[in-house]
Amino acid sequence: MFDDYEKFKKDVLALTKIDLNYYKEKQMRRRINTIATKHGCQDYDEYVKVLKTDKEKFTQFINFLTINVSEFYRNPDQWKLMDETVIPKLIREQGRNLKIWSAACSTGDEPYSLAMAFSKHIPLTNIRITATDIDKQVIQHAQVGLYNEKSIANVPVDLKKKYFTKVGESYQISDEIKRCVTFKEHNLLKDPYPKDFDLILCRNVVIYFTDEAKDMIYKNFYSSLKNHGVLFIGSTEQITNYRELGFERMSSFYFEKKI
Repeated sequence: MFDDYEKFKKDVLALTKIDLNYYKEKQMRRRINTIATKHGCQDYDEYVKVLKTDKEKFTQFINFLTINVSEFYRNPDQWKLMDETVIPKLIREQGRNLKIWSAACSTGDEPYSLAMAFSKHIPLTNIRITATDIDKQVIQHAQVGLYNEKSIANVPVDLKKKYFTKVGESYQISDEIKRCVTFKEHNLLKDPYPKDFDLILCRNVVIYFTDEAKDMIYKNFYSSLKNHGVLFIGSTEQITNYRELGFERMSSFYFEKKI
């Protein structure tokens, strides 16, 4: 009988460093029970033994938990500009204790990319990133921090070696990067916006909204930024009226708040 899920979660955490508490229990249990039964197991203890002794089935289990839609360092040229221009500017003007917001963060690839990018310039203890999304489930996936090889393909080699551990055919992001990011639920179209950020990243999201909604969101981002703070948008987006909103254009996808 598959009846001691609490013990199974502890066994999985010890075996894989993956915390199943971040996943919705009902659907996760149903899916795991299906896989375990498929492998001829009668209970969770038996399935844990299989995972410990059968490398192929262990890999299948890890891949089952892996997020397939995320992508780190999307559009590498824009992240190069972040590394060479934007981050040095922010540190020079605002200091090292920067406040950062990754809005509509999805499965965590962008806030974790930000943490790694800033780690090249300031200590990890100085990096404070708030990451928000409307979807509780993708936030739970982000907190797990497990990604497939394709997702991390654009991560610079040195950072990949430093901050990822291979688990089966997948990759687990390090706890020291996780500690830089605080995940919260937030609806860009409804909820109050947090304030006083040095950098806001919101990419490839507002393309799905009306022009009126886009203006509202960008106005709110403007209000959420400190003076000389920076907004980083996606390669699929444009802010044609950025001057009316109070921004100066730094490049195609970076905008600075000016008063």
